[in-house]
Amino acid sequence: MKLVNNLMKAPQMAATMQEFSKEMIKAGVIEEMVNDALDSALDSEDIEEETEEEVDKVLSEIAGETAAELPEAVRKERVRVSAHKESTSREEEAIVEGADDEEELEEMRARLARVRS
Repeated sequence: MKLVNNLMKAPQMAATMQEFSKEMIKAGVIEEMVNDALDSALDSEDIEEETEEEVDKVLSEIAGETAAELPEAVRKERVRVSAHKESTSREEEAIVEGADDEEELEEMRARLARVRS
């Protein structure tokens, strides 16, 4: 046992272990400081909240504009649909009345196809 103690040099080993312990504590403190700095630099909660607020503002502006345009758009759509129905019914009446001219019939069918698409 004495021989092993002489080979290990216990006092020198104790000093090395104390120095190692101090270095580990320093490393832990440094790591905590770096993590805190990174967390504060990369703190995205505030940025996320600001981004959400801006997106909400933009969406509410768009919704307001769309709501203001809605009655006009509905009116225009009604006019377009009624015009479409009138032109379709006129072409169908011409076909039903018996347009004998094949060329005229084909022209009407082509116009009808364009209106439908």
